[in-house]
Amino acid sequence: MIRKIIKFNNDLCDGCGLCVKACHEGAIAVIDGKAKLIRDDYCDGLGNCLPVCPAGAICFEEREAAAFNDEAVKANFSRMKKAAEDSETPACGCPGAMPRSIKSRSDAVDSDANDVPAELHQWPIQIKLVPVNAQYFNDADLLIAADCAAYACGNFHRQYMKGKITIIGCPKLDNIDYTDKLAEIIAVNSIRSVTVVKMEVPCCAGIERAAANAVKSTGKTIPLNVVTLKIN
Repeated sequence: MIRKIIKFNNDLCDGCGLCVKACHEGAIAVIDGKAKLIRDDYCDGLGNCLPVCPAGAICFEEREAAAFNDEAVKANFSRMKKAAEDSETPACGCPGAMPRSIKSRSDAVDSDANDVPAELHQWPIQIKLVPVNAQYFNDADLLIAADCAAYACGNFHRQYMKGKITIIGCPKLDNIDYTDKLAEIIAVNSIRSVTVVKMEVPCCAGIERAAANAVKSTGKTIPLNVVTLKIN
């Protein structure tokens, strides 16, 4: 159907994200530093995002677009709410769950000249604990790893973690489908690529499946690479 829908001018957009917060339907995400309409059927065409844009990068256009789908929007917000609840700090208020960027050990003042530098650059790393809107996800190459994979590969940091933001999990031990949480991370951040490193065991199939379904559900074109480590 032909209807009025928002349009972004990439030359003017500075990726500030104010439009994302103003959109009541979750139709907008910042991808590769620019605001994007992630799904036509999430946009109601009312333009709550227009007045908050400081760069004047948003306007209306009339074009062929899917009809506004209120049920899809509600389902999306339910997923977002669940993902946010799953990422909340535990009841103990543990300060170790606070999101932060960290230096590699080779950057530390007290590092030894013979130390092998760590390639972990953010905290937390457990999928259930990471906040979906943590700043370190912006323009990130995302590594989703089975939590036992690092113990099966002696060169895991250099071979798989270098240059990536790492999150880990075990679908069997956590007893959860990570799809919704991963989809939210990918939807609201400018993720450049996704790499999954898993073990050659049946339970690890869940983490690969969740990552693939998450990327697919966002409608984004993001490279997805899967590495399987053999247990022998």
